[in-house]
Amino acid sequence: MRQLCVIPGDGIGPEVTEAAVTVLQAVLPDLQIENAEAGWGTFQRSGEAVPQATLEAMQRCGAGLFGAVQSPTMKVEGYRSAIITLRQRLKLSVNVRPVRSRPLVSPKPGVDLLILRENSECLYSGREHLSAEGVAVAERVITREACLALAERAVRVAKERGAWRITLVHKANVLPLTCGLFRDTCRAVLKDAGFEPIVDERLVDVAALQLTEAPERFDLILTTNLFGDILSDLAAHWAGGLGMAPSLNWGNGCALAEPVHGSAPDIVGTGRANPLAAILSAALLLRHHWGLNSEAELIENAVERFLAKERQIDFAGQTTRRITLGVLAALG
Repeated sequence: MRQLCVIPGDGIGPEVTEAAVTVLQAVLPDLQIENAEAGWGTFQRSGEAVPQATLEAMQRCGAGLFGAVQSPTMKVEGYRSAIITLRQRLKLSVNVRPVRSRPLVSPKPGVDLLILRENSECLYSGREHLSAEGVAVAERVITREACLALAERAVRVAKERGAWRITLVHKANVLPLTCGLFRDTCRAVLKDAGFEPIVDERLVDVAALQLTEAPERFDLILTTNLFGDILSDLAAHWAGGLGMAPSLNWGNGCALAEPVHGSAPDIVGTGRANPLAAILSAALLLRHHWGLNSEAELIENAVERFLAKERQIDFAGQTTRRITLGVLAALG
């Protein structure tokens, strides 16, 4: 029996997680659901963005689905992003972000790349302080331990994927200590695993340009937290935008699926939320955490079939429902 901790979060999170759970239960009828809470709304109600009970629920289930998070752009005393807290407290050290051309929504065919991003440190370590009046400092933290975890997971993914190129993205010409540690650690692991012939490197600015110009040149990308966050959002354009962008926060024995889009407070309750990123995130959970490749492919192929027969994806107030029912019907 598999268990799933559902954390709807803020905004449209409850709407898209409900859709994803419905699809998941269609392929895993015995899936047991445990509900938990986290996010800005939770912080406003309780003073905690991620209650201890939520962390315990995730640890019991070992797998979770997160909806969306809304965070203030100004510092709020006692608040830290719920998703960053979940990643760090649960040691979800690798983020998986596939980018794939899909019918109807993708502006270019033939794109099929995967970004593996370190998920727990870098500038997201939370080490910020004022060193003097008018001087704010953020510390970039890169550790060998985190780089090893990323590279070792990349070896596993590269073998499963049959990767033809592995690209390390960094800025070691400007940040020789932190990016140098990242690059050298990953290269050593990949070399030991026999992947050295297909490993190359890009400076992050060059990678951004080439992802914009010719995304089909890339296959498997490894990079640090902030760079990966930016590049994966940029690359999501080729998959149809953030409404089509799934992700998986992946640890050892614990994983949290998460659509990349935000909380979209302007469309909450209108029925216009696109649940495909959440549904595709659930497929990543099936493949990478539970090892259920056939079930993951069932969902991904159903999404492809649904999109292939549609003329639009905005159904004017019935988007969430129409897409969910369409994917369910396409499961066959």
